[in-house]
Amino acid sequence: MEQFVLTDHPHRRYNPLLDEWILVSPQRAKRPWQGQNEAISDEKKPEYDETCYLCPGNHRITGGTNPNYESCYVFDNDFPALLKDEVSSDLEQEDLFKINPERGINRVICFSPKHNVTLAEMQVPEIENVVRVWKEQYLELGAISYINHVQIFENKGSVMGCSNPHPHGQIWAQSSLPTQVKRTQDNLLKYFQKTGKSLLKDYLESELQKKERIIAENEHFVLLVPFWATWPYETMIISKRHFSSIAEITEEEIKSYAEMIQIITVKYDNLFKTSFPYSAGIHQAPTDGLDHEEWHFHMHFYPPLLRSATVKKFMVGYELLAEAQRDLTAEQSSEILRNLSIQYYKN
Repeated sequence: MEQFVLTDHPHRRYNPLLDEWILVSPQRAKRPWQGQNEAISDEKKPEYDETCYLCPGNHRITGGTNPNYESCYVFDNDFPALLKDEVSSDLEQEDLFKINPERGINRVICFSPKHNVTLAEMQVPEIENVVRVWKEQYLELGAISYINHVQIFENKGSVMGCSNPHPHGQIWAQSSLPTQVKRTQDNLLKYFQKTGKSLLKDYLESELQKKERIIAENEHFVLLVPFWATWPYETMIISKRHFSSIAEITEEEIKSYAEMIQIITVKYDNLFKTSFPYSAGIHQAPTDGLDHEEWHFHMHFYPPLLRSATVKKFMVGYELLAEAQRDLTAEQSSEILRNLSIQYYKN
């Protein structure tokens, strides 16, 4: 019988955050690619664009005007997915036809007044300002009585559905726990009740001992490719200290966190010498007023690029009908990212 080799043989890996498995097929990475190639724009953007509805001083589509902001700027989304208004419902609930009104607030955060930068091209102190605004928004929105979850995220790049290239992220605050967050909470709580410890704290300590998937670390945070990563260059930033939300982050930790964000975004852009698209977001405790010791602050990065700036990973067929699958192992992608420079390739 042939001996199992991690980098040659198909295997499944378990994701304890979502209680699900992923199929890893490293032998498929050698196959030729004749599929979809994404168009990559190398257009040089101006520092200020008079047609951009996110640039300072410009008018937005709905009639509002942006102030001449010099750092971060936050406003209620002009086209929200959630509405603040409370509505009554007398819908009759059936087991197979459940429907519930959902209430919430959507906001946009402009990371910089400069139209032509991304987080990868911003300085650490500028990213620190973004983190402080994330903290302020989490506290402000989380204090509203009907808000039980605050999701902070960024979609970067048109391939990720980003409708405006100006550097910005979003916040969706709502009354219910979204499906992925609820599944994560259930698994974190199950582990905490069983062991009395944080699942991600134990996981991080094991990763720091193995050093197989670590990309970078500093005093307060670790950047790694999770063992169960689904996307080719998926990563996580995990706090070394066990705290449940950004509300508890210290000024020293804000600096360390900003450093990790800069490192991974620079490495992403350096990988294929392009402005690397991704969806990224923070997972942290709900804002329902309860203690959530099971939660451990962390941030996910989900980039779709697979082999080059133009070849994207698609979730199709088996992934949609059975379970997620990847070709490049987590160890291989972490080694590639670890060995990339932290000096931005354009410089």
